[in-house]
Amino acid sequence: MSFWAHFDVLRGVLFRIGALIVLLSVLFFIFMPQIFNAVILAPCNGDFPLYKLFDAISGATGEPFEMSLINTRLASQLSIHLSTSFELALVVGFPIVIYLLWGFISPALYPNERQPAVKAFVAGNMMFYLGVAVGYFLIFPLTLRFLATYQLSEAIPNTITIDSYMDNFTVIILVMGIVFEMPLLGWLLGKMGLITRKFFGKYRRHAVVALLVLAALITPTGDPFTLCVVFIPLYLLYEATAMTVKPKDQELIIES
Repeated sequence: MSFWAHFDVLRGVLFRIGALIVLLSVLFFIFMPQIFNAVILAPCNGDFPLYKLFDAISGATGEPFEMSLINTRLASQLSIHLSTSFELALVVGFPIVIYLLWGFISPALYPNERQPAVKAFVAGNMMFYLGVAVGYFLIFPLTLRFLATYQLSEAIPNTITIDSYMDNFTVIILVMGIVFEMPLLGWLLGKMGLITRKFFGKYRRHAVVALLVLAALITPTGDPFTLCVVFIPLYLLYEATAMTVKPKDQELIIES
């Protein structure tokens, strides 16, 4: 195929991707009120699964956690409606987008290159959505509950705006989705010969300190239980990344 023939194929792929994102955005826009109440605003209610679990463990009998939001800007609700519809369309449509791009790129790869690429594609998507789930069901509710109830002084009541809520919601969940790509990144760096499993053992103590700091930043609370709840998944992720990288001696055997 000539350059312009390739360009026409790529243009068709990009057109299908754009049509997919627009279609998903329209669907999410139509159903956004229901999605907002049932999913996005669910951590504001005391019957959220994580809150009920913590209350059962601690034996709390007081008032359940409840939080209301306010809007202080005229166009905020409309802009959030539009932006959230588009963001959800990107997150949900991401595997299809990659699949369409893969259909354009795969003919240029050798057969021995395609299988690792497919594995990386599947693993990357699974880890991203797992990170999003951890961010939604664990990290964000912990952060929200702590910050929404924290008061420097009783004379300063907390009044949370929808803009502030959505900023934290989006950042935390997307950051967790990206952080959970760490095993895939480690596997790719190992394939390139840039790191080995010995690297993770050598810097394990440094990693523990760094992950503790990261957990403290994500959930800035003095409660050791909450800190451990956040730290343990991050540390397990570090060890999982180490397991995806071959030991140096195995690499030498394969090369020889």
